[in-house]
Amino acid sequence: MILLSQDEKTRLPSHFGDSEHDNSYNSPRQDAYSDNQHLPGPSDAASRPPLFRQPSNDDMTTPSPDDYNYHELPSSKRADSKASLVYNAADISRSSHYEDLEYAEPAADRSMEKKSSLTNFLAQGRYPLEQRIENKKRGIGRQKYPFVVWILTCVMIGVFINELIVNSRAQGTPVSMKPVVNPMLGPSSDALINLGARFAPCMKLVDDIPPATQFGCLNNTANPPTRICPLEDICGFGGFHGASPNQWFRFIVPIFLHAGFIHIILNMLAQLTLSAQIEREMGSTGFFITYFAAGIFGNVLGGNFSLVGVPSVGASGAIFGTVAVTWIDLFAHWKYQY
Repeated sequence: MILLSQDEKTRLPSHFGDSEHDNSYNSPRQDAYSDNQHLPGPSDAASRPPLFRQPSNDDMTTPSPDDYNYHELPSSKRADSKASLVYNAADISRSSHYEDLEYAEPAADRSMEKKSSLTNFLAQGRYPLEQRIENKKRGIGRQKYPFVVWILTCVMIGVFINELIVNSRAQGTPVSMKPVVNPMLGPSSDALINLGARFAPCMKLVDDIPPATQFGCLNNTANPPTRICPLEDICGFGGFHGASPNQWFRFIVPIFLHAGFIHIILNMLAQLTLSAQIEREMGSTGFFITYFAAGIFGNVLGGNFSLVGVPSVGASGAIFGTVAVTWIDLFAHWKYQY
């Protein structure tokens, strides 16, 4: 215990119990207040700083929900950068335009989403080369199933069945054995011409084989032929109607015809493997265009430069045209290892 003298007691500050000697002791903190300021006392509670002021009944009232209704503020004030951080956080959480920042796109890009179908189709071929290489390694293309290849294969099988039926009605057997054996195990050459094979004398005027030339009929089994028919009957499809041969559709129809079982089995094997994979990578639209462009122009080339007296059928030109796409891709990207 520390005993104080009477003089020392008189120098104690007023908050030790003696209010009469409030000004007899000046601490360094009191000296810091100049003539313009003084320490707050019990009599001026209203002028105290918030830290020293006693809470009143008004301060203890519970705020109403309207005090926190941030959405009643005008939009100009809400956009103010000096707005309350609490308000800004609450307003963002209540906004209907909230987006994940990791996946959000600029608002300007959304105006470009509505494009024409032609623009979307042309844009399908433009995607990063690295993505194409990765998809190539994993065997991933534009689509999962080769729908066009499946449809073409079904149609060609149906057409081949019709070929066998036509030859069976004419000669009595589905496979031609007389007067000449078909090495592909299929119908006769006359039956193929009658069904739409590429045969130049039926497509244009050939000097060596005029329309008056006589051929063996479809039902002829003798050699030399005993049943003779004019070229117009062999070509079929209504004949030439007294004009020059002009059956232009023979550039397209031969794609669906095949010379025999061996021919169609080999073609369908290649089509269901190579061409199917190419369709998965290209897409059905691009594959369809490439397939028929190659098949048609292959027949155009063959009709002008091949033997005019020999019919030609098959989808080999179209299949090779689709395979050529892989060669083009190889030459264009030969430095990239798949």
